[in-house]
Amino acid sequence: MVSILDGLNPQQRRAVEAPDGPTLILAGPGSGKTRVLTSRVAYLIGARNVYPYRIMAVTFTNKAAREMRDRLTRMAGPGPTADLTLGTFHSICTRLLRREAQQAGLDRDFTIYDSDDQINVVKAALAELNLDEKKYKPASIHAAISAAKNELVTPERYKPDSYFGEIVGRVYARYNAMLRANNALDFDDLLMEAVLLLQRSATIRDKVQDRYLHVLVDEFQDTNIAQYELIKLIAGKHRSVFCVGDADQSIYAWRGADHRNVLRLREDYPDLNIIALEQNYRSTQTILDAAMAVIKKNPNRLHVNLFTQRGYGPKIAVREMFNEEEEAQYVVDTIAELVRLKAAEPGEIAVMYRTNAQSRAIEDAFVRAGMPYRLVGATRFYARKEVKDVLAYLRIVNNPSDWVSLKRIINVPPRGIGDKTFAQLEAASRTAGLTCLDVIQQGSGSGRGARALGEFGALWAQWVRLRSELSVGQLFDHIIQTSGYKDYLKDGTAEGEERWANVMELRNVAAEAGDLPLSEFLSEVALVSDVDNYDENANAPTLLTLHAAKGLEFKVVFIVGLVEGVLPHSRNMDNPEHLAEERRLLYVGITRAKERLYLLRPFRRSQWGASDVAEPSRFLADLPDEVVDGKPRSNREVLRDATTWRSDRPPEPPAALADTQFKPGDRVVHPRFGHGLVLRSTRVRDDEEVEVFFEHAGGKRLSAVLSGLKKQRR
Repeated sequence: MVSILDGLNPQQRRAVEAPDGPTLILAGPGSGKTRVLTSRVAYLIGARNVYPYRIMAVTFTNKAAREMRDRLTRMAGPGPTADLTLGTFHSICTRLLRREAQQAGLDRDFTIYDSDDQINVVKAALAELNLDEKKYKPASIHAAISAAKNELVTPERYKPDSYFGEIVGRVYARYNAMLRANNALDFDDLLMEAVLLLQRSATIRDKVQDRYLHVLVDEFQDTNIAQYELIKLIAGKHRSVFCVGDADQSIYAWRGADHRNVLRLREDYPDLNIIALEQNYRSTQTILDAAMAVIKKNPNRLHVNLFTQRGYGPKIAVREMFNEEEEAQYVVDTIAELVRLKAAEPGEIAVMYRTNAQSRAIEDAFVRAGMPYRLVGATRFYARKEVKDVLAYLRIVNNPSDWVSLKRIINVPPRGIGDKTFAQLEAASRTAGLTCLDVIQQGSGSGRGARALGEFGALWAQWVRLRSELSVGQLFDHIIQTSGYKDYLKDGTAEGEERWANVMELRNVAAEAGDLPLSEFLSEVALVSDVDNYDENANAPTLLTLHAAKGLEFKVVFIVGLVEGVLPHSRNMDNPEHLAEERRLLYVGITRAKERLYLLRPFRRSQWGASDVAEPSRFLADLPDEVVDGKPRSNREVLRDATTWRSDRPPEPPAALADTQFKPGDRVVHPRFGHGLVLRSTRVRDDEEVEVFFEHAGGKRLSAVLSGLKKQRR
């Protein structure tokens, strides 16, 4: 097994060679966890002679699953990996539920509803219950339903603890009934129904447990209750569960993740073998020391002492700007300088923030500078209207009970089928217990709407018949042609051509499906995540939230908006558990940086149309003096050093710094930027780095030797 174990450090090797039984790998950021997980699978196959059919490896994204399979193919060849169960929680549960659909009480061709579909069903449930969706927000109702499902609480077991909870319980029951009537599941159902199936059926549970000798789980800290129970059930007989994760990087509580699952694992498996991966291959020791200083304040965590052989590198730049606009301009100016000095390529740089709304000022600065950028979290490919339309056509062919998809496209392009006609069709379908297609084919009713329905029904029935004869790609072509959707999009405008190009890109995806059944193709498309759409090859700075940064790495990282109320977020500051997650979020952001890290905070913060003084984030105070350049200061200290950021009267000069020409409070003039106020000056070898706030140009960082900066006489 030299080729598998070669190059692993002692901790990694110990993990790969761990004996059978419950094992927890505490994998610090950048510690090579993917390599360990992949090597473990290859080791089980090559050294332990475990047949791949007996191994399950679970990831959180399709991208991670693809990368893992590619690595395994290179290590063990294509034969063994073909029989391995490898995929996301949702994809593995989908396969189980389709395979055991009858036992689960489902039709095997069930549709997986995406977020928009789920909200539409909630709205329909509210309408049926005569509840005002303006008063009871569909998104809030759905979030409560999702939280219940993540904790395996069915509608029958749901116990409200408030008036809002009472409303949620009523909507939850109707929502689920509507899903079943449409032969559909939501994402949370995939997990919950799989767990319930294994709990209810001893036969299926024994079959699954007998099959899988080893269950390996990536990103274990991001599991929710349903996922944790699923792991326990599958690994229940052989107990060889191999979990890789880092509780310090658990940042998805808002979507159900529970970092306490690490503690539950220790309680449920008293003989748990815990191995820490502490050597970091990504970041400098300076960055790691800063990260550990921030995260060590969190209580009840398993200690991991990160170290690297990459050296210390540059200190972390902590900078104060006047407001978000000056902060954004500093980011753009610094990136331009780094690129000019060849310190980094544009694509090796990331700008991170706590909320999407913070990207506005940063985007504006990039646009003004004429600098290209990539925005992660913009409209995703699969969220575009034209893409969702075509998928809805395919979904009603796969599942004629899917009225949500039918409602989306029954009059797109316009066919003279209005909301009233559709409502009558839907009511008739429910009353008769038939699909909408069956009702249309019965041919009841008269008038223009009925004729339009009949014509559409004939097309629909034809598509359903062709489903078994054509590949997904061929069916795709036939539907967009005969439905009139192609002509509807190609309206001669540039916008129409762009929309058509998106449909053709989806056609490429359909072509790649080959002979894959339509239901499986739709499942794969439905399970694509945000991270799967991330293009690492684009040579432009990346703008993204700290949540979206998980799993990524960059040579240079800027984290902006480090003020109280933003990071930590105002809604999480009074709850110790939520505050701990805010700290973990910053920890994740810091550990994305490989060489250079900039932590920025604005003195003033705009919110709800007003601008107020903002206190620096409490997390900045946790940084050790020895790792930072520019120790974070309180607002009182800032105002003491410079009476005001925009004052016409000279400030009281602070204590002089003997080794610098420019002192905080000095009035200066620059040949390009005009008059300004010195905020800080730092000795850099034979030069000074001077931070100046200019009256018209905002905050700048300049070389005292090269910039032409001069003191003003008082």
